[in-house]
Amino acid sequence: MNCARFLPLIRNALREDIGRRDITTELMIPQNKNIKAVLLAKENCLLCGLDVAKAVFKVRDKGIKFKPLVKDGQEVKKGKILARIEGRARSILTAERVVLNFLSLLCGIATKTKAYVHKVKSYRVKIMDTRKTIPGLRELEKYAVRTGGGYNHRMRLDEMVLVKDNHLAVSGFRVQGSGFRGKIKKIKRKGKKIELEVKNLREFKEALKLKPDIIMLDNMSVGVIRRAVRIRNKPTTNDQRLTTKLEASGNITLKNIRQVAATGVEMISVGNLTRSLESSDISLEVL
Repeated sequence: MNCARFLPLIRNALREDIGRRDITTELMIPQNKNIKAVLLAKENCLLCGLDVAKAVFKVRDKGIKFKPLVKDGQEVKKGKILARIEGRARSILTAERVVLNFLSLLCGIATKTKAYVHKVKSYRVKIMDTRKTIPGLRELEKYAVRTGGGYNHRMRLDEMVLVKDNHLAVSGFRVQGSGFRGKIKKIKRKGKKIELEVKNLREFKEALKLKPDIIMLDNMSVGVIRRAVRIRNKPTTNDQRLTTKLEASGNITLKNIRQVAATGVEMISVGNLTRSLESSDISLEVL
């Protein structure tokens, strides 16, 4: 992973944590003292973010030696040494918390994503993330989702057109209205990818007529989602299935995701991958 574009983020994180100086380390540790340390997994997890950890140490002190022992995407067991570190004690101890914050967060997201992906491995469905991310950390969080086997939805608002309920409420358009149909035709002529959010089967049937790239089935029951898939799959007048893909979204958990996947949707978006954070337990141990 190329961390060059994350250097401003890393520098800001270090400034936030250190302030003007690490007074405890400066008072307790001789300036020229060198140490060896390891990054240690305190629980089973999927590794993600080791290059970021290395970059944090290097930003703090280019002289720190960092030797990774595993790679991102590898499953590691409790007690596994992830990397060996050697260098000035003051630099290592001052960077420790920022390193662990990044590493624990990214491992946690990757591990959770892997659990969702594993649940639906027998189905041809993509587990997608959302834009429910910590401000400033989206690119790293979405990298962690990919590391866990998931897929990224929009990174930014400029990537595609996604018409949601609030857009309709503010604009005054209705999915079944002629004005909305005209608006969608104009968007298509500009070559933009289009996704439409619908709340029920009535809206779904109207949205399907517009032939968007994706229809998001928002907060629908498994039974309703299954009916929507059947409607989409029904041959048209020229005996061809519509190419519109279907995305299930809203209230997706590890308990119900297999049922949702079994309906035949192509995508399932899970805000919980990055919204409800469960960081992995990683520590730095001085040898």
